[in-house]
Amino acid sequence: MQPNGVTLPSFVTASADFYRVDTALSVPQLSHGDWRLHIHGMVDREITYSFADLARFDVVETVTTLTCVSNPVGGKLISTGIWTGYRLADLLAAAGVHADADMVLSTSIDGFTAGTPVAALTDGRDALLAVGLNGQPLPIEHGYPARLVVPGLYGYVSATKWVVDMELTRFDRAKAYWTRHGWAAQAPIKTESRIDVPKSGQRVPAGPVVFGGVAWAQIRGVRAVEVRIDDGAWQPAQQGASYSKSTWRLWSFPWQAKSPGKHTITVRAIDNTGAVQTADQVDPVPDGATGWHTVAFTVV
Repeated sequence: MQPNGVTLPSFVTASADFYRVDTALSVPQLSHGDWRLHIHGMVDREITYSFADLARFDVVETVTTLTCVSNPVGGKLISTGIWTGYRLADLLAAAGVHADADMVLSTSIDGFTAGTPVAALTDGRDALLAVGLNGQPLPIEHGYPARLVVPGLYGYVSATKWVVDMELTRFDRAKAYWTRHGWAAQAPIKTESRIDVPKSGQRVPAGPVVFGGVAWAQIRGVRAVEVRIDDGAWQPAQQGASYSKSTWRLWSFPWQAKSPGKHTITVRAIDNTGAVQTADQVDPVPDGATGWHTVAFTVV
C-alpha cells in the first residue's frame, strides 16, 4: 500500500496540470486564422506558413516530456503530454537550410526568443510545430495556436509558445532571451529523478508500503532507477514501461517499514548510456540543476 493521502503521478499529465513558466505578464491572444509562421535567414527560400499551408505536411502524434531549466532537484516543473503537430524537419527542409546555419532563433508573438540547435530539429527526434495537446487544440496558456516541442532540450532553448517566426542563424551571431540574462546558450536535459511518495515529513505506518516517483533523461532514456533507505546500499526500483527515450519513466519501490522513527529515502537514475545521475548539488543557473533527491519521513 502507499502512505495515506499520496499517489504516484500519471504517465501523461492532464493539460490543466501541465507546468507553466512565462515571461509575459498576460497570455497572448492569437487567432487560428491570423496566425502565420515566417521562416527566413540562412535559407534558400523564405517561407510564410498559414494553417492552410500546413495541410500539405503529415500530421504526427508524439508523447514527449518537457522540463524547465529552473526546476530544482525534486521540483515539479516537468510534465508529459501527447502532442499533435508537424515535423519541424519537414518545414525547414522546404525552406532549404544552409549548411553553415547551426541555430534557429524562434520568436513568440509576445517577443520571447529561444535559440535551438538546428541539429535538434533535424536529427530524427520528434521535434514538432505542435498544435494540439492531449487530444485537444493547444490551450491558450500553452501556446495556442502553435508552439515548438523539442525532446531533449530544456524549454528555455526550445519550447517557444505562440511561435510566429523562425530565423536560421548561428550561435556566434545571435542570442536568445534567457541567454542574454546569463543562462547557457545550449542546454540538453540532464539525468534526474524525483520522489513523489513519501512526501517530506510524512508519517508512514509500519508494515508494507510502496514508495515511488519519476525519472527522466530525454533523449537518452532511463535504463534503471535505484533507491537507498537511510545510508544503506542502493537497491533497484521497479520501473514502469519505457514508452520512449523522450519521456519520463515511473518507478516504484516496495519496502517493509519495520523500524519506528525518522528515516530518509534517496533516488538516482541511470540513463541508457550507462551514466549514473550525479550526486553533485548544483543550482539551476546556468544550465539545469543536478543532485540526488532525498526525502525525510517518519515510521510510526
